[in-house]
Amino acid sequence: MYSITNYGQMIADTARTDAYVAALSQQVKPGSVVVDIGTGTGIFALIACQLGARQVYAIEPSDAIQVAREIAAHNGYQGRIHFHQALSTAVELPEPADVIVSDLRGVLPLFGDHIAAIADARRRFLAPGGQLIPCQDRIWVALVEDSSLYARHDGPWPNRPYGIDMTPGRSRTINTSSKGKVAAEQLVGEPQLWATLDYTTISEPNWSNTLSWTLEQPRTGHGLLVWFDATLGPGIGYSNSPLAADLVYGRSFFPWQQEVALASGDRVAVTLQASLVGEDYLWRWETEITSGDRLLKAQFRQSTFFGQPLSMTALSKRSEVYQPQLTEVGQIDAWLLVQMGQPQTLKAIAEKLHQQFPQRFPSYKKAFNYVADLSQRYG
Repeated sequence: MYSITNYGQMIADTARTDAYVAALSQQVKPGSVVVDIGTGTGIFALIACQLGARQVYAIEPSDAIQVAREIAAHNGYQGRIHFHQALSTAVELPEPADVIVSDLRGVLPLFGDHIAAIADARRRFLAPGGQLIPCQDRIWVALVEDSSLYARHDGPWPNRPYGIDMTPGRSRTINTSSKGKVAAEQLVGEPQLWATLDYTTISEPNWSNTLSWTLEQPRTGHGLLVWFDATLGPGIGYSNSPLAADLVYGRSFFPWQQEVALASGDRVAVTLQASLVGEDYLWRWETEITSGDRLLKAQFRQSTFFGQPLSMTALSKRSEVYQPQLTEVGQIDAWLLVQMGQPQTLKAIAEKLHQQFPQRFPSYKKAFNYVADLSQRYG
């Protein structure tokens, strides 16, 4: 969940925001209908109004939308922006949109339900001949040499701190990705295109591709650096490449299990796969390094699945044969959801909760706060 400070940082990233403003200026005409998905504090919705949009539908599930409402009113645009506090997939609009603008990425465009949200909005909201901003992202991969970035994952785990063998901790950290800043000279070989996300047609959230490099000079390899180039409209875009200025997104670093001394002529083959599981992406990166005479130097099989500290108890609860039983908290929530399905106030429900579960909720105030939190999620 982004804070208001985070939204301010996004707006202040002028390379990103200026490109979006240029794309909106190119596509939004007087009388246009615009949909802003993930409006946050409303900057793109407000720009669309400045450009003459007749109606803007600003969609945002978080409470940041209240700040967007206040800013819209402060600038006199409240009558032209209709706010929806919900996920875009749960929203119905009364008219089709000429332009849909969004930035639902994380560090990379493959993030959460980004692809599903865009595919749904394109199908249900976009008028024939309408425009998507962005219209395309391209994701790039490069080998990287960066001992300091690698040290974040290597950490204290292999060094027996205080005489304690902590290598099981390293098996988790070495299977996680991180946001990393890398200089251009730390790239090993030329970057390669891993995926092209065409938002005018995309529907599949999962991606996989195998890339390879042949080393021209000796280097030390520490892992993979992944970033994206965005196309917002004809001739308009920006790059998150290490060869470009830093953007608010950062770049994603996938470490190898060990650093590798790479010699001239070595071949590095990498299969990078991203699979949407639930609401999060599971990343897998498999690396094979062979020498010029085709001898195997290193082979790594890594996945963010192995980076999760899941207990056997937690894993068993995701088994197809597991027979769940409600905990006390589950019983309370189930009871409350039944109460919320009846016509009564939160005050009345909280009073009943206090009486029904007095040991868990010894005061009305504690019961009311719990009911109010559940109401925000399901009410």
